[in-house]
Amino acid sequence: MRNLQNDIDYVLIDEEELDDRITELARMVEADLDEDAHLLLVCVLKGGFMFLADFSRALTVPHAIDFMAVSSYGDSTSSSGVVRINLDLKQEINKYDVLIVEDIIDSGLTLDYLRRLLLERNPRSLRICTLLSKPSRHQVNVPVDYVGFEIPDEFVVGYGLDYAEMYRNLPHIAVLHPRVFG
Repeated sequence: MRNLQNDIDYVLIDEEELDDRITELARMVEADLDEDAHLLLVCVLKGGFMFLADFSRALTVPHAIDFMAVSSYGDSTSSSGVVRINLDLKQEINKYDVLIVEDIIDSGLTLDYLRRLLLERNPRSLRICTLLSKPSRHQVNVPVDYVGFEIPDEFVVGYGLDYAEMYRNLPHIAVLHPRVFG
């Protein structure tokens, strides 16, 4: 049986760092909410599911959760630029303070598309929280309210992030060895 750890070049962000930063992000979001806020976390699947679970548990305020699945990568290591909605929200968002919970911002194209789509649905407010951001790869300027970590231009996996649907189960953020995808 293949050991996924053998495909890892190095760990970029370990479990303890992830946990500490997610707790900090939750406190920041709570501090920015109005007294009458109706928080809805919109998780961008598939990569954001682990971040969402831990972030939701770190929040001490009431909140609802919904999911969207979008794709722009396929089995590639870079965004194709073409965004496809694979799963849409199950509820109206006009009574909610929406927080998009994203795993990673690479080019920003997917998040820009998703932000514009959700703004058309007239939420009470719309903010963005991403666990990871690669500033050197941004092609569009998306207003992001909360960033967990800025990372270098490396292909990362783990903690929900994948390559060809593998490595999501790793408990940390790691750089995939180039021999795997090169």
